[in-house]
Amino acid sequence: MMNNKFMQAALEQARVGMNEGGIPIGSVLVHNGKIIGEGRNRRIQEGSVIKHGEMDALENAGRQPASIYRESILYTTLSPCPMCTGAILLYGIKKVIIGENVNYLGAEKTLLENGVEINVLQNEDCINLMRTFIENNPTLWNEDIGE
Repeated sequence: MMNNKFMQAALEQARVGMNEGGIPIGSVLVHNGKIIGEGRNRRIQEGSVIKHGEMDALENAGRQPASIYRESILYTTLSPCPMCTGAILLYGIKKVIIGENVNYLGAEKTLLENGVEINVLQNEDCINLMRTFIENNPTLWNEDIGE
């Protein structure tokens, strides 16, 4: 069981998304120890091409001064794709906590090359949730990652 309350919140968002018929990836944006935006992959639910978990969390945080993003930590249940990585870099988020990168290795190298600190937890709950989803929904998963 996970003891990090922010990754637990991201994982809960992933589970909500799965229960809605979506792809189980969740994310939270944390500033000064408080969640200011939480989100989940809503591509299927909203018919969106950009609503990945990280993008939804940023959207739900609303407009913030640049300083808030620079002081925030993004938690995500799965390694961020190139689109979400671009948003992380654009808004100057300096630290990303990743639930797992076993099922999908996103653009972590790009984050590191741009000075973003990353911590990959390889959390079993995150790994198992994503693995099961991919096995049961390969077409939806491939659409989500642009394959």
